Amino acid sequence: MAKLLYRLRYHLFVFFAVIGPGFITANVDNDSGGIYTYSAAGARYGYLPLWTLLPITLVLIITQEMCSRMGAVTGKGLSDLIREEFGLRITFLMMALLVFVNLTNVMAEFAGVASSLELFHISRYISVPLAAVGVWFLVVKGDYKSTEKVFLVGCTLYLTYIISGFLVKPDWKEAAIYSVKPVVMLEPGYIYMLIGMVGTTIAPWMQFYLQSAVVEKGISVKEYAASRVEVIVGCIFTDVVAFFIIVACAGAIYSVKPTDIQDASQAALGLKPFGQYAFLLFSAGLLNASVFAACILPLSTAYSVCEGLGFESGVNRRIREAPVFYFLYTSLIVVGAAVTLIPQFPLVTMILLSQVLNGMLLPFVLIPMVLLINKRDLMGEWINPRWFNLVTWASVVIIIGVSMAYVGGLIRGVH
Repeated sequence: MAKLLYRLRYHLFVFFAVIGPGFITANVDNDSGGIYTYSAAGARYGYLPLWTLLPITLVLIITQEMCSRMGAVTGKGLSDLIREEFGLRITFLMMALLVFVNLTNVMAEFAGVASSLELFHISRYISVPLAAVGVWFLVVKGDYKSTEKVFLVGCTLYLTYIISGFLVKPDWKEAAIYSVKPVVMLEPGYIYMLIGMVGTTIAPWMQFYLQSAVVEKGISVKEYAASRVEVIVGCIFTDVVAFFIIVACAGAIYSVKPTDIQDASQAALGLKPFGQYAFLLFSAGLLNASVFAACILPLSTAYSVCEGLGFESGVNRRIREAPVFYFLYTSLIVVGAAVTLIPQFPLVTMILLSQVLNGMLLPFVLIPMVLLINKRDLMGEWINPRWFNLVTWASVVIIIGVSMAYVGGLIRGVH
């Protein structure tokens, strides 16, 4: 018994020592763009999209586990490995696409800050600049350990969505049925929403950030088992939160009248008839998610680009030691915040478009990942099990197929 307790304490100690990269990466996935996408899915289609969360969660776990394993085994970031194995030209093209898509995501985060605080009559011309300065100082003036602690606290605030879901008192029986009953429709709007749900849950930037964070935290093969558990727990938690966001909006908005909401703050207002607490919790969750992701997304982009192109990177380095890293991080924050302040800018269109672009670009990240992790001279005994490869390649084929179906539908609609 004493030996069992000792082993349990040891494993818990190792788990809490490595907690951070996987849990943070998975949860920041529920950013303002994600909350809007899930809210829009629940408000427009009710409980019907819930079935997608099971296969999405499986693919999320596999992709995140692969990145965590590659980081622990090789001690290198994903973009670094892509440059070494596939050359600078392909890496540069991938980094350029990543910067573009992530910039649209950063705009979405500051739009989330603006809309969440405008619910409380705080002007975006006050909230957005303050948020931009705050997230810049958090990373630039801190180190990895202090920044990670703040991010972990931010993860716990996602519980507000679970509480909001219960306060709405949705139809739990219908939610349970559609969680396991696939509903496939060829309606372009529905397909567009499904691509967005894939893109917001398994965003390309996540794979780059997670592997870089594992390397920077110094997680090695010895701690990998605990790190793997942390990654899986983070993935499950983030999709549980997604489930409750969809359920809350299905119960509060769709059950009254199917609606195309314009932003996540409109979803929060839709919860108001179910009590002030439901409204406040949803709004607080939106603000937390927006600020949280406004830190991570520029950070992830700066990590990926600097690793891929051979520049120094990392929050443990000072500005003079990694000038390109901090310049890119700062530029993304400044541009993302500035665009949010432009009157009449189509922020809502940009938010959902950014998530759909994430989904369409995902296969172009998954393909080099699978090729890399199956190289025995790189990974040794830590190459993928066969079923990991099967699920990943199937995901690539399905995502490309759905994207082509959507584009084909648009072309037919034009003609």
